[in-house]
Amino acid sequence: MKKRYLFGSLLLAGCLLAGCDSAPKDDVESKIDALLQQMTLEEKIGQINQQTGSGYSDEMVGAIRNGSVGSILNEVDPEVVNKLQREAVENSRMGIPIVFARDVIHGFKTIFPIPLGQAASWNPQLVEQGARIAAVEASSVGVRWTFSPMVDVSRDARWGRIAESFGEDTYLSSVMGVAMIGGYQGDDLSKPGTMAACAKHFACYGAAEAGKDYNTTWIPELLLRDVYLPPFEAAAKAGAATFMCSFNDINGVPSSGNPYLNIDILRNEWAYDGVLVSDWASIQQMIPTAIVPT
Repeated sequence: MKKRYLFGSLLLAGCLLAGCDSAPKDDVESKIDALLQQMTLEEKIGQINQQTGSGYSDEMVGAIRNGSVGSILNEVDPEVVNKLQREAVENSRMGIPIVFARDVIHGFKTIFPIPLGQAASWNPQLVEQGARIAAVEASSVGVRWTFSPMVDVSRDARWGRIAESFGEDTYLSSVMGVAMIGGYQGDDLSKPGTMAACAKHFACYGAAEAGKDYNTTWIPELLLRDVYLPPFEAAAKAGAATFMCSFNDINGVPSSGNPYLNIDILRNEWAYDGVLVSDWASIQQMIPTAIVPT
């Protein structure tokens, strides 16, 4: 099971492109184990490396052929996506597909109201329909992983990312988050027109002290459990393919290196076995002391 946690891009690529959702779990695990046994340390590290898209460049092609890239962000030219995917599948040693990702927050080609506005509709069916349209449009150019929904409960009007949240209510955030996940992923991620959802930011990013982005948070256990964690637990139960660590620390411990949050609660209590990805800024928390792949 730890292999699934550490090499999330490998697992996610398989689910999206090799029909893992419809395959028996034991078969999927066996294929992952077989691949890992053949991989070098550098290739394993490569699977947790996400690069920003730079077109069909010599640098990107070389990195893919060397097995140094697991996913690519913001590449939306389908011709380039197909060429890079062909390099990964046909010209890298392990032939592991690349996962192409983007922040598809409230639509792709068809733009919908911001998530806060969608929450004001009080209509989860409508929210799910919007996410379904976004998934079909984004996946048509190769995007199969979105960093949405943001289910941070936000109660300080000074915080600059309220627009991406579903607001101040824990229950509403849970319902709308689950609706978006269903719209993005459908009932089978291996089908065309779907993309993996990402519940973010785990956790308490919306509780930043004084509403200052990236700031620390001070959260008593009761408040954590009663207000900030329920939308994430709902996302886990809804089958969100991925989670993203938050930028902030919680009571002095960075979220990206928080064993109580990421292991005790997410993995053990909720039995979540999907991908846990760090945000760029959450990695910044760990520098210069350590960088821990998540």
